[in-house]
Amino acid sequence: MENYTFNSFTLQLEGLNISKDFVYPTFLFFFFSYVFIMLANAGIACLVLIDKSLHQPMYLLFCNLPFNDIIGNSIMVPRLLSDILLLPSELIISYHECVLQAFSTHMFGTASHTVLMIMAFDRYVAICDPLRYAAIMTNKMVIKLTVSAWGVALVLVGILLGLTIRLNRCRTMIMNPYCDNPSLFKLSCDSVFINNVYGLTFTVVLLTSSIGTMVLTYAKITVVCLTSKNKSLNSKALKTCSTHLVVYLIMLISGFIVIILHRFPQYSDYRKFAAILFHIIPGSLNPIIYGVQSAEICKSLSRLFRSKPVMPSLRAEKAKVNV
Repeated sequence: MENYTFNSFTLQLEGLNISKDFVYPTFLFFFFSYVFIMLANAGIACLVLIDKSLHQPMYLLFCNLPFNDIIGNSIMVPRLLSDILLLPSELIISYHECVLQAFSTHMFGTASHTVLMIMAFDRYVAICDPLRYAAIMTNKMVIKLTVSAWGVALVLVGILLGLTIRLNRCRTMIMNPYCDNPSLFKLSCDSVFINNVYGLTFTVVLLTSSIGTMVLTYAKITVVCLTSKNKSLNSKALKTCSTHLVVYLIMLISGFIVIILHRFPQYSDYRKFAAILFHIIPGSLNPIIYGVQSAEICKSLSRLFRSKPVMPSLRAEKAKVNV
C-alpha cells in the first residue's frame, strides 16, 4: 500500500486571485491599511499609558484591543503584502511559520471576544453599581481580568492547534492566502473527527459566552438607564456603551461574513478577502471609534497638541514688548 504520510515542512499557499491591473492597487490598499493600524493603535495605547488622567479601568482594559490588533495584523499582513507581488508558484511557506500564523490568527479572533467581554463587565459595574465601582474595579481586578481574557484565549487556541499539530500531513497546498487551523488540518489524511468536534465546540462556547455576556450586561444597563432619572448617568452610559457596542458589532459582523461565505465554495475569492478584512477593518476602526467617541481621549489629544513649547526667540520678543 502506498504511504501518503510524508510530513513535508514546505507548504504552498493558494494566494489571492487578483488580475494584473489590480495587483498594485490591492497592495497599496493593504499596505496603507497596515501602516494606519500600526500607527493609530500604537499611538492610542501610548496615549493611555502616558496620560495619567486616562489611568482608569475602562481605558486600561481598552489597551488590550490595540495590542491585539497590532499583534494580529503584524504576523499576517506583512507576509500577505510580499505574497501579492509573487507568482502563484512562488507562494511557499514553511510549516513552522504556517503554524505561527495560524496561532496568531486564532488568538486575534478569540482575544477580540474575551477582551470585549471584560470591557462589558467594566461598563456593567460602572453603570449598574457606580457607588462600588472604585472598590470593585481596582488595579488588581484590572490585572485579573486582563490575564483571564488572554489566558482563556491562549488555552482554547492552544488546544485547537495542538490537536492539529499531532496529525500526519499528506498534502502541501494551503487553500487560503494565509494559514489558519482548518487549512492546516485539511493537509492531513488522518481522521479529523476530533478536530471538527473540538472546533465546533470551541466556536459555540466562544460565541455563546460572548453574545450572552453582551446581551445580559446591556439588558441590565438598559433597565438601569430607563428606570434612572439621573441624566448625567444616562448620558455617560450612552457614550461609553455605544462605543463599546459598535466595536463589538463590527468585529462580530466581520467574523460572521467569513463563516457564512465558508458555506458557499463558489464564492471562495470573496471569502479570502473577507477573512483578511476581518483583521483589517476592526483594527482600523477601533482606535477611530474610541478616539472620536471618548471625551477623555479627545481632551488628552487636545492637551498633547496644545502643549507645544514656545521658541526662546519668541519668548524674548514677548518680554521686550512687555517691558
